Amino acid sequence: MTRLDTVIKRLMAQRSCLNAAAAAIGDIDGYILELGLGNGRTYDHLRFLFPNREIFVFDREVASHPDCRPDEAHLFLGPMKETLLRALDRLGRKSALAHADIGFGDAEATERNVVEIGPKLPLLVRPSGFVICDQSLDRIGELSPIPLPDDVEPGRYHVYRRN
Repeated sequence: MTRLDTVIKRLMAQRSCLNAAAAAIGDIDGYILELGLGNGRTYDHLRFLFPNREIFVFDREVASHPDCRPDEAHLFLGPMKETLLRALDRLGRKSALAHADIGFGDAEATERNVVEIGPKLPLLVRPSGFVICDQSLDRIGELSPIPLPDDVEPGRYHVYRRN
């Protein structure tokens, strides 16, 4: 499979998981979290899926398209291991959904990121809330894997419910 095919499959899986979560969390109050603004494509999709919810975004720096940026009140800038803890103080454990695209092209860097950031995600998500991630978070005890949408290959993306 080419790298282009891999990216396309990842993005299609991401969209399917987010769309399924939007239907599943309809009765769960709470914020939406986006870890990794990047160029803003996923943030833009989250705004479409959740027009009446506050969406908070985390990234080291803003590099997105100007139309795909949150206002300063909804943006946490800096290293995620620090900004997630600041968000916990400010937001509490009141998020209905956290989406984390935390993988890198380098396996060792990805693993360090998962170890550093993964355990902090359940701290921000309310019980029965969802965590969707491009990386496996199976070893985090507060998260239980749930079935993927039918069109998502196992291992391509990961969906969890917070215990």
